[in-house]
Amino acid sequence: MIRLALYQPDIPQNTGTLMRLAACLGVGLDLIGPLGFSLDEKKLRRAGMDYLDRLDLTRHESWDGFCAAHAGRRLVLLSTKADQAYTDFAFGETDVLIAGSESAGVPDAVHEAADARIKVAMVGGVRSLNVAVAAAMVLGEGLRQTGSSRGRQTGGFVEGA
Repeated sequence: MIRLALYQPDIPQNTGTLMRLAACLGVGLDLIGPLGFSLDEKKLRRAGMDYLDRLDLTRHESWDGFCAAHAGRRLVLLSTKADQAYTDFAFGETDVLIAGSESAGVPDAVHEAADARIKVAMVGGVRSLNVAVAAAMVLGEGLRQTGSSRGRQTGGFVEGA
């Protein structure tokens, strides 16, 4: 199944939100260090709520460790520098979707190491979406295309609705 990876995240609330998303969708999450905060941080726990104990989480101390752990899987980078929109991309069941840090994105070496680079198309004059929003959009499309969302229980609610 598709996995989600965060490269050196530095805002705990965004990471907590994506941890919650991954737990709720049954998607594994990789955190590639170093992290810009402690996993015990209160803001992260608040955003993740009580779903974190259901999360398939793997922490990697470095990019090299992450790559070694996912050898043979296609690495798909979400990047504002990409040419291809995620809606025009054919996702595979073993893809690992990588989102960069909120403040710095990813270094050129990570950009070049990715097997594919995709973006969320936006109107002109704006810089970027929140990383949690962009990752959720792309992950949803990947799960839809691969059929990984079929057979899941329905129910629950959207907060605030």
